[in-house]
Amino acid sequence: MLVDSHCHLDHSQLAKETDAVVERARKAGIGRMVTISTRVKRFPEVRAIAERFDDVFCSIGTHPHHAAEEPEVGVGDLVAIVAHPKVVAIGEVGLDYFYKNSPPEAQAKGFRTHAAAARETGLPLVIHARDADSDIARMLEEETAKGPLTAILHCFTGDAELARRAVAIGHYVSFSGILTFKKSEDLRRIAAELPEDRILVETDAPYLAPEPWRGKRNEPAYVTETARVLAQARGVAPEHIAELTTANFFRCFAKVPRA
Repeated sequence: MLVDSHCHLDHSQLAKETDAVVERARKAGIGRMVTISTRVKRFPEVRAIAERFDDVFCSIGTHPHHAAEEPEVGVGDLVAIVAHPKVVAIGEVGLDYFYKNSPPEAQAKGFRTHAAAARETGLPLVIHARDADSDIARMLEEETAKGPLTAILHCFTGDAELARRAVAIGHYVSFSGILTFKKSEDLRRIAAELPEDRILVETDAPYLAPEPWRGKRNEPAYVTETARVLAQARGVAPEHIAELTTANFFRCFAKVPRA
């Protein structure tokens, strides 16, 4: 089982808590973890986590909440960082019209910049989308039309149309603990209908812990419950979901070694 994970921990607790989190993940059968960058200027913190463990990797990018903080980040800046062997994805980037912590124009500029870096490096683009389904679908189609691009709609909570349009141009849809929530019937219906080779599971840690841990700090070990609910929604065995999401992960995150 693979997981796309944010491992943001306080500096004072970092060493102790990351050791415990990674060990629990391993015991739960998690083979690889990806800790996600939200600010380029704080990348050394993310890189340090990835460098401590053989089975932990990372991304590089500016979250849409912080797009206005890092307007100077260019394609070349991202590409240079990608040379590090532990960097396996670009992002998380995208559009968030719910909080609007950064102006939409800054978010869109960041999206285009990160997409260009993903095309140039061949690494997958990790996309955050909230209350922006139409614009995300349009921009993703436009960026894909410019050249080969792999992207993941991370922590998917969008509508069926966004999922359909993303999958139609070869991208992935990743489900977090939200899939397990009682009121997520529509999301489970979408998850049940997507092609097998386009689905992933993740934590979005430390947020959105699945039932029965909802409200607690999330961590990679809990992704097994999200996978179980995904299997239930699709009417297949959990072992089947584990196998196919693992295969999808390695196809999508092609820079991550299998062993």
